[in-house]
Amino acid sequence: MFQNLTVFETAHAMAVHAGQRQAVIAQNVANADTPGFVGRDLPSFQDIYSPHQNTMTTQRATRAGHLNGSTTPDMTGLMREDRSFASPDGNTISLETEMLRATDAKRQHDRSLAIYKSALNILRSSLGRQ
Repeated sequence: MFQNLTVFETAHAMAVHAGQRQAVIAQNVANADTPGFVGRDLPSFQDIYSPHQNTMTTQRATRAGHLNGSTTPDMTGLMREDRSFASPDGNTISLETEMLRATDAKRQHDRSLAIYKSALNILRSSLGRQ
């Protein structure tokens, strides 16, 4: 019964995704005044997560000679450019949009922690420990 608790795996993957998305947003905000900078964003968690084929927890290759795994330790390969806004100097960063994305990433992280805590409480209750 307790051999495969995918709820913990999913909560962890959601927290990792939120943290990496927050890092991408921070890079965008840091380059808000850089001429020609093109903003980036990660796909939503729902678009990239599959419990049977988890792209965030697959094996990692540290050398090109490794047979399996990805050489990118995070989701940088999944980043997409966001050209929905462009200023006259070619910069595509809108600080208002980045603030909304940061809020969304924080909510996602909080949601993942709530799911983890709830599942942990259910597991403790089922074992008779409170």
